[in-house]
Amino acid sequence: MVRKLADNIFSPLGPTTAANYAAVVAGKSRLQRYEGAMGLPEPFVASLFDWSQVPQMEGYTRFERIAIQSARQALGQTTIDCSSATVQFIISTTKGNVELLDHHHYPGAEHSDESHVYLGEAASRIAAYFGNRNQPIVVSSACISGLSAQVTAMRLIESGACETAVVVGADVLSRFIVSGFQSLKALAAQECRPFDLERIGLNLGEAAATIVYGHTKQPHDGEWTAIRGAVRNDAYHISGPSPKGEGSYLAIRATMGDTTAEELAFVNVHGTSTLYNDEMESAALERAALSSVPANSLKGYYGHTMGAAGVLETIVSMQAVDHGTVLATRGFEDLGVSHPICVAANNATTSKRLFLKLLSGFGGCNAAMLFRKWGNENV
Repeated sequence: MVRKLADNIFSPLGPTTAANYAAVVAGKSRLQRYEGAMGLPEPFVASLFDWSQVPQMEGYTRFERIAIQSARQALGQTTIDCSSATVQFIISTTKGNVELLDHHHYPGAEHSDESHVYLGEAASRIAAYFGNRNQPIVVSSACISGLSAQVTAMRLIESGACETAVVVGADVLSRFIVSGFQSLKALAAQECRPFDLERIGLNLGEAAATIVYGHTKQPHDGEWTAIRGAVRNDAYHISGPSPKGEGSYLAIRATMGDTTAEELAFVNVHGTSTLYNDEMESAALERAALSSVPANSLKGYYGHTMGAAGVLETIVSMQAVDHGTVLATRGFEDLGVSHPICVAANNATTSKRLFLKLLSGFGGCNAAMLFRKWGNENV
């Protein structure tokens, strides 16, 4: 079995997992409206780092700095020797160092080595910081990257290809990224409202998050294990999801196995707050007979953190179960999708110890993972 050994969240809400969870359970967010930022003509709402508060690291980019900070704090909770050939780094990101190509808007980019734009090069620099000599694996599968990277880690550990997998998800915002989402008319100039009747678009966010996975024959009480995971593609459209939620439904079906809806504390959905994504997810949940299970989105706290989202949201969801809580979907008031799902509007209690995590992305990609906390109180 694959168990979690350690984790960390490094985000605008805080530098540790504990600080992030405390902020989320209190309903806090660093989403803020920006006008004229990055030289862009349209306002947007995002959760951005105060970069003066992020430790300086000579010779490393913004993306590499936050990835290293998160991984360092997670690994600091373990006795793992990162120089071992049995340790595999897996880096989840959508854009990495793409801002290095924008010499005009990124100070110092003209002096940077543009080879760092290649995701493999950036990942190698991150792994090398920890003395790891294995070639790192880069997972860049649009919005599902963070879950796809964890599925990759599961497969590697279960097959014996490695003993420990360090999964690091990270992305920073740049003019290139924000303008790209603006060109699709996907961004909201107000705080996002997942699944709400008044939702008009998503917000973006910056973050890094790390989960360290290892192998166990029998987990101890209180430990987390990744039970199953699946990636499916509905091949419907390059930027639009299948209206029937086909890919997400197939990923859910493959992941749930013999697990029943009654066993789940909640489903942590992608919940981007766009018209099409939320509608699609509601269709997939209904088709999978999960309409009665509490569903929540964390985008109202962090925005869409892209390559970090799957890792970050998994960690927050684990923390929620640890505290017996179903977290509220920040910004949600009135159901605005056509399928009758149970969106969590307020924090609630739970004694259940399993949850399902979903993500969907451009190109019709979809991912699902099932996680379990072990103990006598499991249902």
